Amino acid sequence: MVFKRLLGSLGVGGPTVDTVLTTGAIAPGGPLSGQVHLKGGSADFDIDHIALELVAQVEAEHEEGEDERVVAFERFTVGGGFRLAEGELLSLPFTVTLPWETPITELYGQSLGIVLGVHTELSVAGAKDNGDLDRLAVSPLPVQEAILEAFGQLGFGFRSADLEYGRIGGTGQQLPFYQEIELTPPPQYAHAVNEIEVTFLATAGGMEVVLEADRRGGLFSDGHDALTRFTVAHDGIHHQDWRALVEGWLQQLIEHRSAYAAGSAYGHGDPYAGHHGNGHGHHEDRHHHDGHRSGPGLGTAVAVGAAGLAVGVVGGMVAAEVVDEAGDFFEGDNDDDDDEGGDD
Repeated sequence: MVFKRLLGSLGVGGPTVDTVLTTGAIAPGGPLSGQVHLKGGSADFDIDHIALELVAQVEAEHEEGEDERVVAFERFTVGGGFRLAEGELLSLPFTVTLPWETPITELYGQSLGIVLGVHTELSVAGAKDNGDLDRLAVSPLPVQEAILEAFGQLGFGFRSADLEYGRIGGTGQQLPFYQEIELTPPPQYAHAVNEIEVTFLATAGGMEVVLEADRRGGLFSDGHDALTRFTVAHDGIHHQDWRALVEGWLQQLIEHRSAYAAGSAYGHGDPYAGHHGNGHGHHEDRHHHDGHRSGPGLGTAVAVGAAGLAVGVVGGMVAAEVVDEAGDFFEGDNDDDDDEGGDD
């Protein structure tokens, strides 16, 4: 029996775990449900705890350049403190709440190239089994979808999306990374900006919308990045003219072009202070930082129509490369699971 327990703690003959998510794509702040399936090993085992971690593949900038890393951004304990008998089959249902800042991975059912996962950890008598890793699909909140649709109606196209490790100063950001959705401008804006990067920082009470415009430089001047932040509410979605609102946001960015050239700066404080409605903003100007990029080259475009933004693949080879990267992220963990008798 002692030998069996030793083998179990090392992953040989021990219990196995498999988590199955019962919900499809979920919006940020929504419930994530599923079941943790346990199978007893070759002896009785005391289960210390069963934990779920939400993980993301992010881009991290450093002095040597950029690299990708897997970052855990939320953790839930969904069970533990019981004995699992030899060979016993046990299923534990769970429901947890996604953080409001959880990045969106799809739009209108089409992948944005963002890689999120749910990692299961099984702790048995002090030894931890990494368990399995399941892909997590996150759809936009209604207000996020309305804003992106408005950009589409104005003629903007989708270029890519990624997760950047770090913080946006002056915001209420909670996670250690933020999402950037990179849009290409239509002709009427192309003279002023190369691209628009949209970041959503949602809370239960509202959402900050951070717009970063990569400015075009003049013949004798460098390009600048313009960073503007607005706050919107979750309610009243159908009573807001989102196209007009977003158009106003863009106009504010463009109107500050002369201030960029003059090196002026606009301060900002608490993004929610004194602002309770839609469309209130703060402005910040900054020079473009070297080495910054948005997304791993998803190679998709936005087709603009009556429905707003509809994502379509236009670069098969590039899109395949992104799928391979995401597959490696999950396949690598599952290979470890197979060695430990985890995920099938």
